[in-house]
Amino acid sequence: MSKKVDIAIVGAGHGGAQAAIMLRQQKFEGSVALIGDEPEYPYERPPLSKDYFAGEKPFERIMIRPEKFWEERDITMMLGRRVMKVAPEAHLLTFEGGDTLAYRTLIWATGGTPRRLSCPGNDLAGVHAVRTRADVDAMMAKLDTIERVAIVGGGYIGLEAAAVLTKLGKKVALLEALDRVLARVAGEELSHFYEAEHRAQGVDLRTGVDVTRITGEDGRATGVELADGEIVPADMVIVGIGIVAAVEPLLEAGAEGGNGVVVDEYCRTTLPDIYAIGDCAAHANSFADGATIRLESVQNANDQATTATKAILGNPAPYDAIPWFWSNQYDLKLQTVGLSTGYDMTVIRGNPADRSFSITYLRQGRVIALDCVNATKDYVQGRKLIINGISPDMQKLANAAVPLKELLA
Repeated sequence: MSKKVDIAIVGAGHGGAQAAIMLRQQKFEGSVALIGDEPEYPYERPPLSKDYFAGEKPFERIMIRPEKFWEERDITMMLGRRVMKVAPEAHLLTFEGGDTLAYRTLIWATGGTPRRLSCPGNDLAGVHAVRTRADVDAMMAKLDTIERVAIVGGGYIGLEAAAVLTKLGKKVALLEALDRVLARVAGEELSHFYEAEHRAQGVDLRTGVDVTRITGEDGRATGVELADGEIVPADMVIVGIGIVAAVEPLLEAGAEGGNGVVVDEYCRTTLPDIYAIGDCAAHANSFADGATIRLESVQNANDQATTATKAILGNPAPYDAIPWFWSNQYDLKLQTVGLSTGYDMTVIRGNPADRSFSITYLRQGRVIALDCVNATKDYVQGRKLIINGISPDMQKLANAAVPLKELLA
């Protein structure tokens, strides 16, 4: 290919792939290069800790588009390539190995890298993250030879992996440093519901525990040592303690940022002709009361891709999409809409014992988020309560027999 493109997209995950798709859908006819540091064509990441890990979906079914799609739309795929340096004034990317690519406009969509444990033993064989197909393939290749798995981290990745491994008959210990699982993203009611569910399924789930060391033998992990000296035996250790935004080349080039790269409402960074989208983009979010946050979700990646491409093509519309997330564990489908940060009240609709209920989060009487477990109607109808800033009748809100759409009046 030529050594210059009109639009270079760094990162071939959800955001980068969607940006390339949107450019062509919006009739952009210039050259587009999609650059990814993995060898695979763009694929969905959420199934990695769910259906793909469980062996229920082959890789072909989690690809974002078939390989021929990219060729048909004249999108140059540069896979297995890592960008090491960005020169914003020269509009130049430098790859690992030293070759370069000039661009007119750059979209940075690199997501993040798994946060590693800082304790001794973190680099032993048998210690895994869940971020790429290669990560999960490496674990799947060992499943027949292991019995005990220790999972460090009680967020969605850790809980989903625990559910898959338990269904596969493994003995699972889940270790969370905070006093409850999902502490950063949900209220106590949801945390305790999932803790009880995992324990009922046989998971040795512990909260408020600190990991001090991964023990090993012959270079391979054999257990997880806790602060009180106990060693939790394990043939495999999975670490799910968040990600570090992959923005170092932009920060080194002078972009504003730290925990992510700062973008405005059109996903523009502070560097000329450089946009950032997805997990790595720190943006002021109206659903977080205007706070600058990073959102790690497919929704955010896709919606910011649309925002950035529209701005690049001269049809700017500010980013203001409502956040949503989902998680599958056992027979439980959790759907979340809005952001519960800063809530001062919760209302439960339905009975958690029936395995179908929702939790509404309110701040100063207004609905700001819902967690819906096997309660899709509440999820669908609750969106409008958040978008419209509704302060509902609390008795009706608590009555699961009253559809949420009736509270819009």
